[in-house]
Amino acid sequence: MEADTRSPLWRWIGGPIGRHAATGGAWRTPAPWALLLATVAWILTMWRNAACIQTSTDSYPETFKLMCYTDIPVLYLNRGLSTGSVPLVDIPMEYPVLTAWIMEFARRAVNLLGGYSGPDATALQQVQGAELFYAVTAIVMFICFLALVIVHLRLHRPWDALLIAGSPLIVAGGLINWDMLVVFLASASLLAWSRRRTFVAGLLLGLAVAAKLYPVFWLLPLFALCLRSGQLRRFTTFAWGTIAAWFAVNAPMYVISPTNWLNFWTFNADRGPDLGSLWYVLDLAGFEVDGLSRIVTVLLGICGILLAGLILLAPRRPRLAQSLFLITVAFLVLNKVYSPQYMLWLLPLLVLARPKARELVIFTVAELAYWAAVWGHLAQTIGPADGTSDKLYWLAVLLRIGVQVWLAGMVVRDILHPELDPIRNAWSVDDPDGGIFDHAADDGWVLALRRRLGMRSWSAPDGDPAILRAEPDVREPVPVGIRAVTAEPDDVDPGAHPGGAEPGREDRDADAADVPEADPEADSGDGR
Repeated sequence: MEADTRSPLWRWIGGPIGRHAATGGAWRTPAPWALLLATVAWILTMWRNAACIQTSTDSYPETFKLMCYTDIPVLYLNRGLSTGSVPLVDIPMEYPVLTAWIMEFARRAVNLLGGYSGPDATALQQVQGAELFYAVTAIVMFICFLALVIVHLRLHRPWDALLIAGSPLIVAGGLINWDMLVVFLASASLLAWSRRRTFVAGLLLGLAVAAKLYPVFWLLPLFALCLRSGQLRRFTTFAWGTIAAWFAVNAPMYVISPTNWLNFWTFNADRGPDLGSLWYVLDLAGFEVDGLSRIVTVLLGICGILLAGLILLAPRRPRLAQSLFLITVAFLVLNKVYSPQYMLWLLPLLVLARPKARELVIFTVAELAYWAAVWGHLAQTIGPADGTSDKLYWLAVLLRIGVQVWLAGMVVRDILHPELDPIRNAWSVDDPDGGIFDHAADDGWVLALRRRLGMRSWSAPDGDPAILRAEPDVREPVPVGIRAVTAEPDDVDPGAHPGGAEPGREDRDADAADVPEADPEADSGDGR
């Protein structure tokens, strides 16, 4: 056997690697790292909030000063859950039905775990029940968080899931409220859509809307994208799934207690300027806005029209994540309230729309600045009690709004100049998480309208417009970083593509002639 003389180092580490040795392994994939990071982040979240959990009847922690406030035990003690009241059945709530169901699940778990929630509960039993209620809810939200990370691991860029799993925003806002539930359901809907499970995606979005209102606004950009790509039948299937899931959750509660069910809608319609919003800062500064609900509705309508026009007339069809990010930013900037945990709504969308380190860092800093300022504002540690000259808080709110508007502007720039899009920076990549939109051609009326308006159309950097007209690829997706090659460059006739037939087109057409045409709706909602 010939001795290995390439380097003496090989002898110290056991010789050169063999031809059949496995060079990969589970730890060279993003999944274990993302799940481990998510677990550590959630442990830190629970540890940070532990100081704000009341443990005795004669003392209450200064939650705002400690910056670890959470709604979960507070609502249990103050909304009647500790004395056996069922959310939305016995008492009105400012939360949608699915969130109220999660509350009721945790309340019942208190009794199963040795606590007591009933009309004759003592003060000590109520405090102990609040601790159990918080612990059960934290476990449920942790499951939702892990599921959220798993969803993003199954999307086009699995390593980007680490940007969510390890985000400081999770530690800061993960247990302020029940928002992790809706964030998971909304992202799960995107995953189902990316797998072309149209009806299932609609069902998941309907559940998300039953937990929080904001995902309902996603229907507008989705409709515009389907309109541009001639996929309105798919949108109809999706919309029916959304309606069916939302109705299945809400109808029983409406029958049981219509007054309590309506409370969520009347509460949000009647509320005035609230924490974190532009309107709240204006109100503190002495500029009272009359008819705020109507103003917000009109401004959201204008933003929706502008976004629809951008989707339909952009040089290249925007990616789904970009469109959803823009409508969510519009809602958050114009909304009458911005609770600190709302930053969780944007985090996954930003990772999908523009996964750039600079944008993520600036977004994180701005959101954490607002998160810290709102607790200082409530604790009256950075300004007077009435908030009229709490300039640091005003600045934090305006910074948060300005950064979100700037991020939206960057996404709009990517839409108008697709070569700047960090996802589409390679011309062969279109909308990898867009499902039926990926490599979909524009509908004929869109092309005709653009020609009539004299608007330019985007083309690939090499002048090859085939990406705009290719049919959706139903084959298995090509792994990131690996480009599918059907012929060696020397075998391709330079004049045959794009002006003539594509290489190998005759063979594909001959094979396709013997294959029955597939039903374009066959994969909508049947799980196949």
